[in-house]
Amino acid sequence: MLRNFWKALAIIVCLCGSGMTRQAFADEAFPAHRVVGNVYYVGSKGLASYLIETSEGHLLINSGFEETVPLIRASVESLGFKMRDIKYLLASHAHADHVAGHALMKELTGARVCVMRGDDKVISSGGVGQYHYPDDRWKPCEVDQVLEPGDLIKLGGISLEARKTPGHTRGCTTWSWSVADGDKQLRVVVIGSPNVNPGYQLVGNQEYPEIAADFTETFKVLKAIPCDIFLGAHGEYYGMIAKYDRLKTSKTNPFIDPEGYRDYVELKERAFRKTLAEQTKEAK
Repeated sequence: MLRNFWKALAIIVCLCGSGMTRQAFADEAFPAHRVVGNVYYVGSKGLASYLIETSEGHLLINSGFEETVPLIRASVESLGFKMRDIKYLLASHAHADHVAGHALMKELTGARVCVMRGDDKVISSGGVGQYHYPDDRWKPCEVDQVLEPGDLIKLGGISLEARKTPGHTRGCTTWSWSVADGDKQLRVVVIGSPNVNPGYQLVGNQEYPEIAADFTETFKVLKAIPCDIFLGAHGEYYGMIAKYDRLKTSKTNPFIDPEGYRDYVELKERAFRKTLAEQTKEAK
C-alpha cells in the first residue's frame, strides 16, 4: 500500500507544472538517450536515473523503485554498456522512488554506494528515520561511504561534486560536474529536490526542527552553482520529455538550458517562501 502511495506521488510530481496533462506511470519505460558528452538518461518515464560513462567504469545516479531496476538495466544495455561496469551508485535523496532499488542495483553491479550524511541511515535501514513518511519501507542497502558536503566522487577523469541541499530530506544531494562537449566544457547539475511536499511542516516541526533553515540554505547553494545542463531527480523538473522530442529536429542540444535552471530554482524558492509565510501566519 505504501509503495502504491509513492508511485502515485511520483505521478503527481510528473503532473505538477505540466498543465496537468496526464503523464505515464512512473515506472513506464522511456528511451535511453545521451544528454551530453558521456552523460546518459537511463531512467523510467517518471523517475530519472543517469549513467555517466568513463574509461574506468561508470557511475549511476538513482535506482528508482525495485521495480524500476529492470527498466534501468534494459536502458543501460540498450546503450551498449554493461551493468557490471557500474562502479558507483549515487542518490538524489532518500525517498523510495529514488532509492528503494538500491539494494537490488548493488547486488547486480557490485557498485560502491555513496550517500550524503543525513540520508545514509535511511538508506541503510530501508526507510527508517525519514521525515514525514515514517511507515515507508524498502529493502535495506549497505552504504559504503557517507558523504560530507563538497565531497568529490572521482572515476576515469570525471569528478562529481556532492552538494548538500537539504530540506526535502536531510541528506538531499545535488550533483554537479564538468563534461566535455566537443571543444567546450559544460557544467551539468542534477538537482536533488527543492520541493516542499504536501504535508511538510516548516514551522514548529518537532521531528525536523531545522527544516526551514535547511531549505533556506539549499536555495543559496542552488543559486550559486554554475549550470549549463539542467537535470533533476524527476524528468519533469527540466522538461525531459519535451526536450527529448526536440533532439530529433534541433540543431542545438535542448538540454543546454541555464535559463531554465535559474527559472526553476526561482520558482521553487517562491513556493517555499509562500508556504513558510502561510504556516508562520497560521502559527501565530
